[in-house]
Amino acid sequence: MYEELLDAVAGNDAERVERLLQSGTGADPDGAGETTALYRASVDGRTAIVRALLAAGADPDRISGGEEEGLPLCGAAAWGHAEVAQALLAAGAGPSGREGGGWTALLWAASNGRAEMLDLLLAAGADPEEANDSGETALTLATRRGALGAVRALLAAGADPTRSDGEGDTPLAIAYDWLGTQLESALLEQVTEQAPEDSQFVVGRSRASDGTDLVTVTAVGPDGERAVEVVCQRGHAAVATLLEVATSERLPFDELVERALPYRDIDEEAETWWTVASALSERGDEDTFEAAARLCVSEDPRKREFAVDVLAQFGFTDGAKPFLDRTLPILRRMAATEGDERVLRSVLGALGHHADPRSLPEVLEIITADGWTRTQADPAALAAVLPPGHAEGLALLVSMTEDPDEEVRDWATMGLAGLTEDTEQIRDALAARLDDEDLTTVAEATRGLAARGDSRARRGVARVLAESDEDDDYVRDLVRES
Repeated sequence: MYEELLDAVAGNDAERVERLLQSGTGADPDGAGETTALYRASVDGRTAIVRALLAAGADPDRISGGEEEGLPLCGAAAWGHAEVAQALLAAGAGPSGREGGGWTALLWAASNGRAEMLDLLLAAGADPEEANDSGETALTLATRRGALGAVRALLAAGADPTRSDGEGDTPLAIAYDWLGTQLESALLEQVTEQAPEDSQFVVGRSRASDGTDLVTVTAVGPDGERAVEVVCQRGHAAVATLLEVATSERLPFDELVERALPYRDIDEEAETWWTVASALSERGDEDTFEAAARLCVSEDPRKREFAVDVLAQFGFTDGAKPFLDRTLPILRRMAATEGDERVLRSVLGALGHHADPRSLPEVLEIITADGWTRTQADPAALAAVLPPGHAEGLALLVSMTEDPDEEVRDWATMGLAGLTEDTEQIRDALAARLDDEDLTTVAEATRGLAARGDSRARRGVARVLAESDEDDDYVRDLVRES
């Protein structure tokens, strides 16, 4: 019976699904019921079962008839099941198929902040300008959610940043509406309007895949069951910044500084902070440079840190650094006088980005100071400013390739491999890393040896290909290029 097939799908019993399909008990993979097995498996992310159903002839574009159901690809996209989506697309699913309300997989992915899924669908031919029957576009949906990664993916694919939704609101207007909003309170208000009486409310926080803060507000009914749930990301400040750049909307420097500062420790890797800093860096104009330079002497260490991060790559275009000779003295002075460790770490990173050997004394002074905690930024900055023939700096970089910290060893090995010098000391230090427990470090060492024509690189290639996972593209590509 077809119900048995649905039961096997619900239980994630791939072997039972295979037996039913082969025996004829559930021979028709699409069945005669309202809910299709393929839709249910796609929503639940059952990749093996999806593949089995498709192999048995299930129609990847058949709309499931159950309540609030639709296309398998839309279900997979909404929940972010990339492997399922790949299987459906490979079986012929239309990347822009529409279900109730004109919703497509792209719109569901955007609405739920699935940046990886958006990349997959766009590569398969989905149109970044898709809109549902209410006029909501992928970009307006992603903006309303505060999904930084999704907005970035859509803009990169050519989505129109000025196109309004069905209510006449542009993406930037939507982002501005959310700026300054207390997110938990706004979501709680939404849920309260929809929840049954006597509900209890639970507020949860986690991380979205793009690193922004993910806030979930759930209403639990009197029966203990989840009644209503809304989810949003705390990415609207970064999204607004991306949209301003895309629409050539230019806000004052100080206003953007105040936008970025609160997010330094909220996002997982300071995504909003860096989005705003990068937008200012890309301006590359005199007024912005002078404003950042003034901020470097602010009494607020957080503002000094932000100013340094703006100057770290200020005005860089196609390898040109037009502000280098004015920025470097500021950074070198701060390296000698700055007393706040976080600011000093930003100064170190900025000196590394500028990669000018004139700053080597300051880099060495910072990373060899008493009480300094070594991180991956130390070898990265040192390798960037190290000139050929500097014995002390090279010896320090080589010592970092033996650091107990895996990330420090990796970055030190990468830096050593990328030096223009070719000496026995460098080759031997790289060869020593071929036995490292970290395969990324092994791959970097292999690259450095191969670039120098050292036959020991072959051992690194063989080890990485033998021990790495098939989907570990970074290390495998490194040694294949070698």
